[in-house]
Order: sequence, then structure tokens, then C-alpha cells
Amino acid sequence: MPVVTGTARTAFLNVKDAAEYLGLSPHTLYVWRHRRQGPPSFRMGPRGRVMYRREALYAWIREQEQADSRSNSALNPVLAIPEQRVSRTANT
Repeated sequence: MPVVTGTARTAFLNVKDAAEYLGLSPHTLYVWRHRRQGPPSFRMGPRGRVMYRREALYAWIREQEQADSRSNSALNPVLAIPEQRVSRTANT
């Protein structure tokens, strides 16, 4: 039987550990998985346990930060240049 190193053991997280890492409940991760939302996951092993790569969780967190206007000033609507309104006067 192959020996699992500490690196391999920490590279993958089960649902409980991934939820703890993200500060969520395991139920939330199950719901997101069912809805095809949230961080990417996969099934591993003969029992098909749902697992998450630690690096994928970190990347998903970064994506959430970039998509949030409070964290990404480029998306902040207050800093956006106002669009010019087009006059709708009739030509008669």
C-alpha cells in the first residue's frame, strides 16, 4: 500500500475540512455542489468521496474577491465615469 506524504494529505480536503477552510458549513458546500456553484470539487477513490484541492479553494476565493466591487475598485460603481444621456427630442 502506498504511503501518503504530508504534502499529499494537505493538498486535498474533504467536505468538512474544505468548509472549515472557507468558513462555511458542510451543508452549504453540498448545496453549492448540487447547484454547480462554489469552488470546484471532484470525487476521489472507490467510495467516491467529494474532495477539494486546497489550491483550487484558494483560487476560487481570489475569484470571489475580484468579482466583488467592494474588493475590486475597478468594479466600484461610485468610481465609474457617468455615461452621457442621449437626448430623445423628436425631429418635427
